[in-house]
Amino acid sequence: MKLTKNYLNLNSNLRNVFIRFSIVLISVLKISAQPAERPNAQPYTIESTFEKLKNKYPFIQPLKLEFPKNIKVKKDIEYKSRKGKTLLADIYYPENSLQKYPGIILVHGGGWISGSKDNERFLAQELASKGYVVMAVNYSLSDDAKYPAAVDDIKDALRFFKRNNTLFYLDKKKIAIGGNSAGAQLATLVGVQSKVRAIVNIDGIVSFIHPESEEGSYASYWFGVNKSQDFKIWKQASPLEYVGKHTPPTLFINSSQPRFHAGRNDMMKLLKSYNIPTEFQEIKDSPHSFWLVQPWFDETLRYTVDFLDKVLKN
Repeated sequence: MKLTKNYLNLNSNLRNVFIRFSIVLISVLKISAQPAERPNAQPYTIESTFEKLKNKYPFIQPLKLEFPKNIKVKKDIEYKSRKGKTLLADIYYPENSLQKYPGIILVHGGGWISGSKDNERFLAQELASKGYVVMAVNYSLSDDAKYPAAVDDIKDALRFFKRNNTLFYLDKKKIAIGGNSAGAQLATLVGVQSKVRAIVNIDGIVSFIHPESEEGSYASYWFGVNKSQDFKIWKQASPLEYVGKHTPPTLFINSSQPRFHAGRNDMMKLLKSYNIPTEFQEIKDSPHSFWLVQPWFDETLRYTVDFLDKVLKN
């Protein structure tokens, strides 16, 4: 009789443990199944960046550069339509039509949720004045379409650029791709998956799954899932996973903020193992978005031109 009572007590305890475990498990599943919340994204422009940074860095100056006299620009060119929404690009190119010029596509940042091609206007015009055809592109932001829509858009922009090479005196065999912040991640991902001649990564991560990566709400919203819900998609969007012997020469220009270096050292190590040229330049004591204000814009431009000249003009 005593054994039976103990047996019943044991069964009762096991049932209670199972019930508590089930409640916890259901709660965890409910939380993990919730869609990623939209982050409280603010407008991301050249002007808003200066306003944000000027108090902490009182020596900085806003970007005010005259439009170079030796170039032209065609704005708001439709390169693609997605679900009824037009995707536009601005193309800056040298005025002299007697030769062909190497080109570069520029991809703006903004956490995959904000920003526009207008953020690239000064970098684009200065690169064009130094002998490059520059295509600054808009792409599908995460409010409109989740990953991989933006990646597909930029690949389509690259195809458009090549198809229309004669209109802008572009040497379609010498095209690079670059970007900043989220745009650098996108540009690098397209660069390692496409036939381009160089990549310029300005403070963008190259891995969402690297131990150094701190990407959270903005990436989750772009993917539509967090990392625990779908690790595979976070890995798939990481440029580091595709580096190989055919990866183009890559320049990294970074701030002093470690978060935006995630995966960089590993990518450079891999590139060097394949004898692929790669460089790293750090803008000392700088914040993220350094390229949108002076004096860091000039430094960014100098590093970019020096690298592209070596890779595309020599």
